[in-house]
Amino acid sequence: MLNKLSLSTTKSFLKWSFLGMIVGILCGVASAIFLHSLEWVTNFRENNNNIIYFLPFAGVFTSFLYLKFGKNSSRGNNLILEEIQNKKEKIPLRMGPLVLISTVVSHLFGASVGREGTAVQIGGSLAEFISKKIKLSEKDRKVILMSGISGGFGSVFGTPITGAIFGMEVSGIGSIKYEGLIPCFVASFVGNEIGKLLRVHHTEYIINKIPKIGVLVVLKVIIASILFGLVAIIFSELIHFFKRNFVKYIKNPLMRPFVGGIIVIALSLLVKTNIFNGIGIKTISKSFTEELGAFIFLGKIIFTSISLGAGFQGGEVTPLFYVGSTFGNFLSNILNLVFSFLAGLGLIGVFSGASNTPLACFILGIEMFGSKGAIYFFISAIISYLFSGHHGIYTSQKIETAKSKLLNNHEGKKIGEI
Repeated sequence: MLNKLSLSTTKSFLKWSFLGMIVGILCGVASAIFLHSLEWVTNFRENNNNIIYFLPFAGVFTSFLYLKFGKNSSRGNNLILEEIQNKKEKIPLRMGPLVLISTVVSHLFGASVGREGTAVQIGGSLAEFISKKIKLSEKDRKVILMSGISGGFGSVFGTPITGAIFGMEVSGIGSIKYEGLIPCFVASFVGNEIGKLLRVHHTEYIINKIPKIGVLVVLKVIIASILFGLVAIIFSELIHFFKRNFVKYIKNPLMRPFVGGIIVIALSLLVKTNIFNGIGIKTISKSFTEELGAFIFLGKIIFTSISLGAGFQGGEVTPLFYVGSTFGNFLSNILNLVFSFLAGLGLIGVFSGASNTPLACFILGIEMFGSKGAIYFFISAIISYLFSGHHGIYTSQKIETAKSKLLNNHEGKKIGEI
């Protein structure tokens, strides 16, 4: 009996290690192409600011691509999450190149979007392709889709452990799908290593000083973390608000990004700065090295919610990093804590509250900033997660376990159904 169990475990380990490696290699190569392209278009846009005036036409172009070739690809991350929860339909391979091209175009012309959504969709479509080719069972298909998410996330952000946990945690609130442990880690790890081989560079953020544990410091961190959760609600709900209203009032899908692009241009001219356009890595870095203005985080929320709401392709995670780090920077004077410290906690906390992945965000803090502040990273991740309630950027995220007894009636529902 023991020998049979050992043999079965070994076979399963080798099987999922191999499949995770294949997913990781494909995700790593795709992410490297994506990140190098993103770096080039970002540099070009920053040296040619007037290119933003073509943003409405860029939006029409990408929307046309989805209308003509996309099929169900337009549902993006939510399609992949739904397929992990329950089989409904296939994820087309074309989702990967479509979202890659559309995201690069969106960044080139100044839409305020991120990159995580692109990585997850590329990983999910590649994993689905592998699943079809080797004819995996439905149960195994769900596992390999999780590894696709992990491979995409880990390779794009350079955080292999976070990527592994994120892939297992993101589909349902209050649950972790441990059946994906091996393939998710292998895919994320291999994807990240492939990225290194292909000269992918990930920006480093440094917390200058982590305070000693004390009652007052912990109390301040808890207060900040509650606020991070509330900001996560604002960010998530504003994106959903604009998506609903663009669809409600602009029936032609080609006109939604056109109008959204005009609004982004008008806002850019109004604030007389381009710090809210594109990926925003430079501003995130500044939030760790200098004190910033009071309401920069609010500007990014508005620009990103309009861009994504209008239909520009990208992701929410890097904008969440931007919002969290700049909001933390803003709170530093109020709470009398080092701004790089609160910028780091804000990056973790707002992401946790909006993505409902507290364990992944805790690990993210350790991978990004080291283990010295682990206790603070954990507090920020879990408090923000709890206080963001059943809100989030992924409307197809299923509520497996309610965050509060008062919300037990939400269990089994998706965020978008509440």
